[in-house]
Amino acid sequence: MPKLLAWLPALALSALSVPRVRRAVVVAPAYRMIRRTLSRASDTARQTASSGTVGFEAEFFGGRPNFDKLRGLPPIALADDERAFLEGATEELCRIIDDWQIRRDREIPDNVWSFVKTRGFLGMRISRRYGGLGLSPQALSLVFGKVASRSPDVFATIMVPNSLGLGELIEAYGTDAQKRHHLPRLANGDDVPCMALTGPASGSDAAGGMRDIGVIVKGSGDGADGLCIRVSWDKRYIALAPCATIIGLVFHLFDPENLLGQGEDIGITVALVPAHHPGVNIGRWHLPSGSTFPVGPTSGTDVLIPLSWVIGGKRMVGQGWRMMLEGLAGSRAIALPACGAAGIKLMLRVSTAYGLIRRQFGSPIARMEAIEEPLARMIEAAYVMEAARAVTAAIIDRGENSVALSALMKYQATERLRRCVNDAMDLQGGRAVCDGPANYLQSAYQMLPTAITVEGANIVARALLAFTLGAMRSHPYLQKEIQACGDSDASRGLSSFEKAFLSHISFSLSIAISALVHNLTAGAWCGAPRSAADTAKWHRQLQRVSRSFAFVSNMTLLLVGTALRTRQKLAGRLADALSELYLLACVLKRFEDDAMPADDRRIVAFAASNGLNRFQEAIRGAIDNFPVTWARHVMAAVVFPFGRPYRPASDQLGRAIVGLALEPGPTRDRLTRGIYMSSDQADPIGLLESTLRQVIAAENANKKIDRAVRRGTVRRFHGADWIGDAVRQGVISDSEGMLVREVEALANRVIAVDDFDPDAIKPNYMNPGDNIRAAQRV
Repeated sequence: MPKLLAWLPALALSALSVPRVRRAVVVAPAYRMIRRTLSRASDTARQTASSGTVGFEAEFFGGRPNFDKLRGLPPIALADDERAFLEGATEELCRIIDDWQIRRDREIPDNVWSFVKTRGFLGMRISRRYGGLGLSPQALSLVFGKVASRSPDVFATIMVPNSLGLGELIEAYGTDAQKRHHLPRLANGDDVPCMALTGPASGSDAAGGMRDIGVIVKGSGDGADGLCIRVSWDKRYIALAPCATIIGLVFHLFDPENLLGQGEDIGITVALVPAHHPGVNIGRWHLPSGSTFPVGPTSGTDVLIPLSWVIGGKRMVGQGWRMMLEGLAGSRAIALPACGAAGIKLMLRVSTAYGLIRRQFGSPIARMEAIEEPLARMIEAAYVMEAARAVTAAIIDRGENSVALSALMKYQATERLRRCVNDAMDLQGGRAVCDGPANYLQSAYQMLPTAITVEGANIVARALLAFTLGAMRSHPYLQKEIQACGDSDASRGLSSFEKAFLSHISFSLSIAISALVHNLTAGAWCGAPRSAADTAKWHRQLQRVSRSFAFVSNMTLLLVGTALRTRQKLAGRLADALSELYLLACVLKRFEDDAMPADDRRIVAFAASNGLNRFQEAIRGAIDNFPVTWARHVMAAVVFPFGRPYRPASDQLGRAIVGLALEPGPTRDRLTRGIYMSSDQADPIGLLESTLRQVIAAENANKKIDRAVRRGTVRRFHGADWIGDAVRQGVISDSEGMLVREVEALANRVIAVDDFDPDAIKPNYMNPGDNIRAAQRV
């Protein structure tokens, strides 16, 4: 008996090598199981799984990223008219914005609304043939970033028509009549759009929880068949709704009498409904976290609308979910990532300046070791997210619109912004928490909860979209298997499935061996681009961990399968791992695109070390909590044969990059490029920059005074002319004394916080009607 048992594995493998046996025992059962799962999936789930394209993130699911493909993307480049708009109208918009006035009055003033409309900011994505600006994704991203660095509220106002925008949907899917009528009006600001998707029951599950219902009825429709839609809805949190003139209404359409000949359940549909249409309720305001940009509810009961108001007309009924996923995925990867990157760069710019101006314990606080840590985090985040912003915009510019990549970028950019804003608030202390004209952090702090929540809450983007949907669309064989299982001809589908399934098994064995070899050799045999000598180490490590990711993600898909949707901790950790791979690839490309500045090598090393360590912790968390015990041990042995190989960047390296960012010059400017910078001392950030230059100029003189204070020859306290004493005693020269006096006055202005007359501090909730009239007044 023992001898017979020893032969069983060999006999089983021999049997499985026979095609008929293999098909009957392995392939056919797997085929039937997946086919049953697909038959139970909702139409919106199927649309979600098949929507959009894939970006560079797909390379990591194969375990062998093609860096030449990434390096083939163009660096940041704008057409002449795009650069003129960025340097002209966008700069002018930033100049006329008074962020304190917006926060104080809780409304965007008439002059800003008028400028935004007349200069085309509401139609930046609409093509020129319809009167829009037709900006490329890269240009749009840069415009968003610059405006966001000046006012998050104004950014949100121009973001909505160009990111959640009706214009893009109409241009991509609308009828010719819809394009001719609506697009010019949207482009020139005659119409202000809103997209009414979210409701009380349809938040993160926007499609599955949809209770806004439309029914096909016979009536006085404008078509030959006279068909109309009777629709009822209750929507919340709709950006621009209080001042919108046209609504993109998303609802679930039914046809109980089968008047369209497509069955009863038509599916998610999007229609264009004028805000003044009878039965439409709109105009009230929400007040999200103290933000000012218009957001509010809209509702309607048994509102009759023509069938021709559906975007795309009759041919596009029931296609709304796919339409929105495909049409808006690229935009989602542009707007909030641009805002996140710009916000991080602004936090770094103001924190390094303030840190050098503000002195405690006898030196600038930026020189304190405790402050180096948050500053180093900001530097890393600024470099990484600007790199990812630029690369992602270039990917979208090429025509790709990955839903998974957009989710990854949105949650990474806004989460890293949240950390940087908190670091900036901590560093600047009481100066940051007292609101008023001088506070340049309050808007970012107020807007953060909104950024985290909108366009797909970060928890959902991480746990359900970035990895789960990315795997569905990007795995080398999974999509082929799903397509085969969806074939209406079961025999033909089984044949196609068997070919893809066996290739999948072969890939699984290959990637497991490859991952093990490269982890045993610490990536020494991994390749790197020949022209990337300065970053060859990081290219090899990225290749190494890519194989580990592909191995673990492939095991997850094989063993967890469709249950991954409920294994959200596992999916979230794998999303984190995927994010670190993509972001590190973007960092390496940015370094090359920037012509590999010598100072940036240390920033790249800092970001790469931390990114690899975060990848390691994410993949380790996925392995340690994997639901299949034997697979857990196999994956740990393959990925970590000698334990955890990566460590976070050292304190010494952190200190070095902070020193680079504190020194005014090309490195600091490169780290914070693309944000709006004022030179006006009446502006709080302009004052900060002017003071920083003077503080650096007076640094030697202040050191002389510090030494005299420590010796006791100069006493520095309120009411004493300690600068005059230092001059009289020969500690500093007359010219140095004048410079120190100027710096002292400027620094006092920078450090000071605003105070108000008690009578001036009253609740100032605006009258929404006033803002609606202001928004529509041109």
